Amino acid sequence: MVNRAGTVIGILIFVIVVLAGVVVYSFAVRPAITGYSVDKMNEGYFTAILQIINQAKTCQVVPLTFGNQTANIVDISCLQLPEQGQQQVIPQQ
Repeated sequence: MVNRAGTVIGILIFVIVVLAGVVVYSFAVRPAITGYSVDKMNEGYFTAILQIINQAKTCQVVPLTFGNQTANIVDISCLQLPEQGQQQVIPQQ
């Protein structure tokens, strides 16, 4: 009987330790990892946008491709308005 009670107590202690580990992971470790991942993801977005803006400011076409879609970006300050009487010609790419 004494051995059986000791075994049950040992099993209960093991279960409590495992559950405590799950709780600590759920409330402490996982949010820290998720927060780090989100911070790095946002940093990547800001870096990409800044690079696109800087490249567009050189008055060159910046092709952006996502999947099978492509968009060409140009800084609007690089475009010249046609003088009156002239027809604006838009080059095809």
